[in-house]
Amino acid sequence: MSDLRELYQETILDHGRKPRNFRRLERANRMARGHNPLCGDRLTLYLEVEDGVVRAASFEGSGCAISTASASMLTEAVKGKTVAAARELFARFHALLAGEGPGDPFAGEVAELGKLAVFGGVREFPMRVKCATLAWHAMSSALAAGEGEVATVKTE
Repeated sequence: MSDLRELYQETILDHGRKPRNFRRLERANRMARGHNPLCGDRLTLYLEVEDGVVRAASFEGSGCAISTASASMLTEAVKGKTVAAARELFARFHALLAGEGPGDPFAGEVAELGKLAVFGGVREFPMRVKCATLAWHAMSSALAAGEGEVATVKTE
């Protein structure tokens, strides 16, 4: 099991150091900004949605390794998915990090999340859950309204 956990940690570090789809998406027709004032993470998520399918996804911004890795992996995971499937993926991902999923974040029940299951261990660190879910909340906002801003905590 420790080998699996190490592989998962390495996946997060790899995406944190070399994020995929880190750029402005010129053809984007959906966009949302996210901010985590507790950690300082800020990002802009871009989506190109056509005929109910996420054709492309990218992001820009700065943040901790977990926030960056999560945004990177989100952009890979939602490409080619229908809007409904992307929303379902958000719900499953959020449930995993909120502790609503299986007790062991590395159990087979999270296999449906694929590589995203690497974030299961983050739920042991409540302050880091906000880092991991920031891009996902931005995606949800972009899918719902087309454009917007989200924060992981209430700001005055």
